[in-house]
Amino acid sequence: MTWEEFPFAAYSSMAFWALGSLVSLAALKKDSLAMPGRVLMMTGSVIMMVFLVLFWAALDRPPLRTLGETRLWYAVLIPMVGFLVEFRWKIGWLKYYCMALAALFLGINLMAPDVYDKSLMPALQSVWFVPHVVVYLVGYVLLAASSAAAWHLLFRARGGRGLPEGGERVSHYLALLGFVFLSFGLVFGALWAKEAWGHYWTWDPKETWALIAWLAYLGYLHANAMNMSSRTLQWYLGLAFLVLLVSWFGVNYLPSAQNSVHSYQTG
Repeated sequence: MTWEEFPFAAYSSMAFWALGSLVSLAALKKDSLAMPGRVLMMTGSVIMMVFLVLFWAALDRPPLRTLGETRLWYAVLIPMVGFLVEFRWKIGWLKYYCMALAALFLGINLMAPDVYDKSLMPALQSVWFVPHVVVYLVGYVLLAASSAAAWHLLFRARGGRGLPEGGERVSHYLALLGFVFLSFGLVFGALWAKEAWGHYWTWDPKETWALIAWLAYLGYLHANAMNMSSRTLQWYLGLAFLVLLVSWFGVNYLPSAQNSVHSYQTG
């Protein structure tokens, strides 16, 4: 599997997610449709999972070098968060947001195809490469789901109504777990930098924004510990993900990033 076959996998996954979502929504009136809807949605995720594995085999390296490749991981991982939340907390609405976000990133890859390249720069040929990027991606996925949950709760609470019961716990625990992965990603990145460039930290634009994103979510944990209002905390989570997006790919468009040692991640 290569980028040439990617459109078939992407469109198939999105079709299964859309069809499964429609069947699941119809299951609100007819319980017998619940399982078929769930199977259809999971089939969409399985298709992307299989493509990722086969793409890895074709590249003969982890598909983690470019932004397009990381978006593939995102599309595989975030629907799984929605399914796990439904399994753990019996909250089904989050999976629809997760599949929509996955489809969005697949759409970006379809509009801006990546370059098929097996090569890895010397800096990427490190034992820390895969742990650093994968851990960060899991953190990004969890925090994106937390943000989606927060925006859903705020939307449901518009007009002075209270926040829906149970949703706050989901957004909080997803943010907490995402922060843990973000922390490990930061540490793994420092260890990788020491091996690749001889320094744990150089205040490179990518490193600086990674730290800003980490501090933003640390701020959320402090705000939660200070017992700030639930609505304020949801606003915080909803907006904090924008900082994470800048850290992930927005920083690549900053003028200072042109001389970044992380310039291999563009594409």
